[in-house]
Amino acid sequence: MDIYSCLSSVREKSPLVHHLTNWVTIYDCAQVVKSFGGSPVMAHAVEEVEEMISIASALVVNIGTLTTDFIESAQRAAVAANRRGLPVVLDVCGAGATQFRDRKSMELLEGARIDIIKGNASEVARVAGYVVKTKGVDSSEIQEDLKSIAEKLAAERSCTVVITGKQDVVAGNSKIYYVDNGNDMMAGVVGTGCMAASVIGTFAGANPEDYAFAAAAGLSCYEIAAEMAVEKAGGPGTFRGHLLDCVTQLTEDIVIKKQKVRS
Repeated sequence: MDIYSCLSSVREKSPLVHHLTNWVTIYDCAQVVKSFGGSPVMAHAVEEVEEMISIASALVVNIGTLTTDFIESAQRAAVAANRRGLPVVLDVCGAGATQFRDRKSMELLEGARIDIIKGNASEVARVAGYVVKTKGVDSSEIQEDLKSIAEKLAAERSCTVVITGKQDVVAGNSKIYYVDNGNDMMAGVVGTGCMAASVIGTFAGANPEDYAFAAAAGLSCYEIAAEMAVEKAGGPGTFRGHLLDCVTQLTEDIVIKKQKVRS
């Protein structure tokens, strides 16, 4: 399996990615899935989440705009996805910012099998048991080694762990991947982290053989598009539109030439 093959699989299979996600960034999450070739659906109602999972290829849960009702829907959806053997991605958005987020993150992790845990450095460190504080939904500096955090949590939870940042760290399946694509503009645009979780879910849904590699491949493709977009953008507003356009323009030559994934 190679990175472009993972992208080709997304385009060929058009996986239906069921989201219970952040209301702030919900449009961007849907559109990035669509731009990659997947099919997004944003169904939050507890009355229909299990039925929606019956036709889905993957589930993405993002706790960015967290409520108690949301957790009930997310747990039902995750259990239903487990029954079907679908990848479940949990973006622990804001973990480490409040006790409520910490508790609900752990409820989700304990209540169903989470196949891919995704977050920034302080969010992932917090659900891994470290005493850290997240600045809202922005990462705070932590002293611990990110590779060790990711590998430890992946081993404990038997899952894939993705820590996003200037360098993304992906641990799972007894492997570690580093993704060095992307640019600084991404950190200044609301929603790029949430979109990353949707991309990971899309690639995992179309490439279920190896969630860790699928996550690394998805991040690399997404961030290659960001590198292309920043060359055309005048600032964060136009960057967002160019990013979505550039996702659709990824070719085999571009991906092979620009990918920066190492293990």
